[in-house]
Amino acid sequence: MTEEQKNSEQGHEEYEITLLDYWRVLRKRRKLIIQVVIAAVLATVVISLLMTNIYQAKAVITPITSKDGRTGDATLSAMAFQLFELPGIRLPGGSSATEIVNLLKSNILREKVIERYQLLPVLFYKKWDTEKKDWKQGPLVYMKRIVHAITSATQRGISEKDPDVPDVWDGLRKLDDIVEINHNKKEDTITITVDYRDPEMAAKMVEYFLTALTDHMSSETRRVATINKQYLEDQLGKTADPLIRQKIYNLIAQQLETSMMAEVKENFAFKVIDPPKVPDKKIKPKRILMALLSFVAFIFIGVFLAFFMEYLEKKKSKERENVTT
Repeated sequence: MTEEQKNSEQGHEEYEITLLDYWRVLRKRRKLIIQVVIAAVLATVVISLLMTNIYQAKAVITPITSKDGRTGDATLSAMAFQLFELPGIRLPGGSSATEIVNLLKSNILREKVIERYQLLPVLFYKKWDTEKKDWKQGPLVYMKRIVHAITSATQRGISEKDPDVPDVWDGLRKLDDIVEINHNKKEDTITITVDYRDPEMAAKMVEYFLTALTDHMSSETRRVATINKQYLEDQLGKTADPLIRQKIYNLIAQQLETSMMAEVKENFAFKVIDPPKVPDKKIKPKRILMALLSFVAFIFIGVFLAFFMEYLEKKKSKERENVTT
């Protein structure tokens, strides 16, 4: 037998001994591994059961464009640009998807939703007393107010706020957590998603956003149309060119039409493709998945603890041997 074959067999034997040692450690510490895994899975199950069920409601909308594929703003602005006396005027009409997304994410629209539908008691239901119709006051309310008064005194220019009573800023931050706006540029659709513990309220919140968006865009369009109409009427008295006057009349007619369309509101700036519905199933917590992930993760943690305990035990035994010798 050659030297290489001997070395190969010795390496193979060492490899088998190593695997056997691993198996002996796992078998020796199997109770520890089982206890860790069972404790972790039970803790995960208990925690998941204590977690609040979250339901998701959503709506899909798409902006309305003109027949030539451009929004009303682009069409009318191009007409106005043809008038040398009216450079750069921007006239209302349709709205782009980017504008709608920015409005849905804006604090202006969200503040309107909070105030119009009184969402603060809904968003902060744990702090709201439904019987007294007032915010709950904790046992340490006076201590909190003293601490808040001391800290707020050092912050100039910031109005004092009761720490136990949420305000609009708290509501805006809360909406950032539960409301999500996604824009599918390929299909030119916008999805409004609300995750909340109450499925009916989740669907209502989506409706609140759609209603507030419609009202805001309608009122803003009427306001701009009124201003532009007044501006165009003023230009009639400054020009005698019949061609330019005819174009101005056409633009004024467009403003009147736009203002009338804004009054209707229905399918004015966007169209609802998929209206919000009350969800029938929760989206989280996913308790079975959490338990499985906990089971797999803590098997590895248990194995690591088993080898770590074995390492400590061998280290102590070596220290004892050194002491005796």
